[in-house]
Amino acid sequence: MRHLILALSLLVISASGLSAAERPNVVLFIADDHGFQIGAYGDEIAKSPGLDRLAAEGTKFTRAYCTTASCSASRSVIMSGMHNHATGHYGHAHGYNHFSTYETVRPLTRHLDDAGYRTCSIGKYHLAPRDVYYFETYANDGIKGGSRNPVAMANNAKEWIEQPDDRPFFLYFCTSDPHRGGGPGNFANFNNKENPYPETDRVQFDAKDMQVPPWLPNTEEVKQELAEYYQACNRVDQGVARLYEVLEETGHLDNTLFIFTSDNGPPFPGAKTNLYQPGANLPFIVRHPQAKRRGLTTDATINWADITPTILDFCGVTPEKGPPVRPGENDGRIPKKPIVPYTFHGKSFLPVLEEESPEGWDETYLSHTFHEVTMYYPMRVVIEGDHKLIFNIAHQLPYPFASDLYASPTWQSALKGEDQTFGQKTLYDYEFRPRFELYDISEDPYEGKNLANRPEHQATLQRLQEKLQNFQKTTRDPWELKWRYE
Repeated sequence: MRHLILALSLLVISASGLSAAERPNVVLFIADDHGFQIGAYGDEIAKSPGLDRLAAEGTKFTRAYCTTASCSASRSVIMSGMHNHATGHYGHAHGYNHFSTYETVRPLTRHLDDAGYRTCSIGKYHLAPRDVYYFETYANDGIKGGSRNPVAMANNAKEWIEQPDDRPFFLYFCTSDPHRGGGPGNFANFNNKENPYPETDRVQFDAKDMQVPPWLPNTEEVKQELAEYYQACNRVDQGVARLYEVLEETGHLDNTLFIFTSDNGPPFPGAKTNLYQPGANLPFIVRHPQAKRRGLTTDATINWADITPTILDFCGVTPEKGPPVRPGENDGRIPKKPIVPYTFHGKSFLPVLEEESPEGWDETYLSHTFHEVTMYYPMRVVIEGDHKLIFNIAHQLPYPFASDLYASPTWQSALKGEDQTFGQKTLYDYEFRPRFELYDISEDPYEGKNLANRPEHQATLQRLQEKLQNFQKTTRDPWELKWRYE
């Protein structure tokens, strides 16, 4: 059965005029907790020649959003094209958290596998279950320092790409940087005398040179953490640069879609685990090999549910719902249910990739429920143009903290500060949030002025509430009932 479906896929390829070897490839590079600390996005401190080149040769998005600001849950959206409130992957997969995707979900790799692609995961995986998020190859052997050594990861990618295999490829390349490592305030061996990642250069930053963004308190502790964070971001950039070289060396740069983004925002309070702008509005850069316009910046509003439909669109794959096709999953009987088109919550952004301000691309929705299993705080968001509505469903609860964020020097310095503020909010307002938060993110990008209770904004509030509830209904969100029962 498996060979029959693959043969049919190859027949479709042949009918389209492309041999298997001529079909385009995809590299999806996911950093861990990376924000806009990139030169191409205007950061003067960052050292990011790899990402700057990617932006110069591709399209840079300024209004791209993760749907959930938590590593594992966000990756499930990236790889499925569906919000995690509909797939069951509400939070972290690892340890006692134990969140995972329903087995009925068919992710990106399954659709690509059906179409004759070979697939490979290198670096951080952080999905569940493995039977759903299947890769043909996991190429992590021999990487000293693991997924914080992206240059070594890229070298492994080269070995895999160069294997004698004519099939087009999909590479899922995920670093653990610039996520904290080894405890609060430790961005992976920042102070070690020896470089634990020998293939990746150590580029250090000085705390006194740091420019603290307005969403963080301006303290020495924050500056020190930022210096460590920028070093980790630079390691990510070296991986991007080396992957470029690998694609050039293997002759695939001109037939490979290269996407760079992050699972969620920086590992600081106010960003990661929040759907405020620093946690959800993230860098997103796409290099399309056949693009006529390069170095473009677009304000098209997209989210991570759009990634899978876009990749399938680029690869010319029309996914279908049908019986499982991997060995051992089908007994060969004719399925009773007909094969129908597979639907996603997201949509392909390829048609507007070369437009600065495409019409109709100014609205999106976000959905976060858990980080760790002990951190229940469901939030739903609608963004319409410059207006952003946050629905804090469990607003009666104090906002929960990830253990590393709470113990971080950044948060502890804020707790000890005399002004008792964090970014644009008081510590009290940060921890105890109202049911609805409404912001004009063009005038108030760091969300310090909640407009939800102001009389002049009630029409906007009601319109966005209706949109948000309808989104929850159409995407089968269990938390939609909170509109009716609380």
